[in-house]
Amino acid sequence: MLHRPLSDPVQKPSAAVPRPLPQSPLTRRRPRGVLGLAAFTLLLGICFGKPLFDLAQFACHSELYSHTLLIPIVSAYLIWLKRRDLTPIGEPAPRWAMLPFLGGVALLAGYWFFRRSGWRPGQNDYLAAMILALLLFALGAFLLLMGTRTLRALAFPIAFLIFIVPFPTIMEHWIENFFQRGSAEAAYGLFKLSGMPVFRQGMAFQLPGFSLEVAPQCSGIHSSLVLLITSLLAGHLLLRTPWPRAILVLAVIPLALVRNGLRICILGQLCVRLSPDWINSDFHHHGGPLFFAASLVPFFLLLLFLRKRETQASGVSTAPFSSVCWRKSED
Repeated sequence: MLHRPLSDPVQKPSAAVPRPLPQSPLTRRRPRGVLGLAAFTLLLGICFGKPLFDLAQFACHSELYSHTLLIPIVSAYLIWLKRRDLTPIGEPAPRWAMLPFLGGVALLAGYWFFRRSGWRPGQNDYLAAMILALLLFALGAFLLLMGTRTLRALAFPIAFLIFIVPFPTIMEHWIENFFQRGSAEAAYGLFKLSGMPVFRQGMAFQLPGFSLEVAPQCSGIHSSLVLLITSLLAGHLLLRTPWPRAILVLAVIPLALVRNGLRICILGQLCVRLSPDWINSDFHHHGGPLFFAASLVPFFLLLLFLRKRETQASGVSTAPFSSVCWRKSED
């Protein structure tokens, strides 16, 4: 016969062990990697001090690259937003780090070789080579000290730094020529739609009693570049899947061409119907921000549409799963 003990043995309460406070993923990182990256970045800043100073001066006096000084600030803010999602540093990747290191060395060697061969680079070419080499060296140090896992987590903020690199002269002329011709095509179509008699010869438009020419300054390359940067940021922060992000970025090109064509068409209409003096007005020379603000309206409408479609798609995909879970809990 089994006898149950009258009372269970009294257990002494164990002493409360203080739990460590939760740490942020940034504080869990190996200090050697973070300090090493900071030291290497400081060393790069010293070695490339003159190109960085020249870039700052160039950006302050250039309308096209006036956004350059804001890019590192935005990139740092994006990294700060991801600070809680970062995992501890993975294994260093010296093999992958060699690729950007070799790319930076090859870029500098090629630049100095062609310069000694008699090539006289412009300010754009000089800054493009120096700043791109700086970014390649920084990327190599990041891979060597922080690992590929952290690089994948911070891929967009790091890639976003490419916008501090000025376009080489050839590339800038090609982009400017593309938007110039595309804007002329859009303006010609809008003139036809409005019923305005027009004769086009290249970049020149012959209107009733007035002639108009689309100059390279009318390409709107600066506002188009700013709109491209805005689309990348908006897609990264507000959209979740690749295809809506790609659609938002690709929509910048037709939107920029229609905006420039509309500006040219309205200016031509004013010169014909009111006075040819409108060609010398502030509306012509300083009206770019007005049309840029107007182009943001269809841009944000498209963004809202893509975001809504993403929400609906995610709701449809998760509905069967939620119903199954509800039935199981009910059983």
